[in-house]
Amino acid sequence: MRILIIEDEKKVASFIKRGLEQESYAVDVVEDGIEGQHYAEVNEYDAIILDIMLPKKSGLEVLKDLKAAGVKTPVLLLTARDTVEDRVKGLNIGADDYLTKPFAFEELLARLRVLMRRGSHGSPVLKFADLSLDPATRRAKRGDVDVELTVKEYALLEYLLRNPNRVLTRTLIAEHVWDQTFDSETNVVDVYINHLRSKLDTKDFPKRLIHTVRGVGYVLKEE
Repeated sequence: MRILIIEDEKKVASFIKRGLEQESYAVDVVEDGIEGQHYAEVNEYDAIILDIMLPKKSGLEVLKDLKAAGVKTPVLLLTARDTVEDRVKGLNIGADDYLTKPFAFEELLARLRVLMRRGSHGSPVLKFADLSLDPATRRAKRGDVDVELTVKEYALLEYLLRNPNRVLTRTLIAEHVWDQTFDSETNVVDVYINHLRSKLDTKDFPKRLIHTVRGVGYVLKEE
């Protein structure tokens, strides 16, 4: 899952980024409204955390323009101004939720999960064939067998499960599981796909689920 943070307060942005990365999210951080809007329009994100008070272009202006451009990514507004007028204005423009500073990271995380469940991400428990993943408990199972995953293995499996039967290029996978600074020259995507296969596509299970599309990437599908 890939999150965009548009926040000019470095300490706040670093705090959120660190916490989200520990939860297996890939995170991009932008410090002004103009660049933030550009990132949101040209990249595919699962959610955007948008501060209202930004240099160059306010968060509300960014939000209004994103909605006008047809960007459907869920948006969580951050505001230091806890007034009804500010909240109503943001929600009317198209924000999906808001959070007033200061806030507890657990609340931000919970609100993000709710936003992504409301969107195109389906039920809380992700399922495909006999494979399941519960984002709330971070528990993965193939059939009746529990599968232990590292942080990046979990993030990779979650992305595959949210896009079944869709061919995912290595670049798409890298951007969603890692972040904007990912080194495209490395083979880390292939390495982690192999890690997942060694745990999920073993001889103990009748069907192989993770397939290679030669020269392109990978797809989660039943044979």
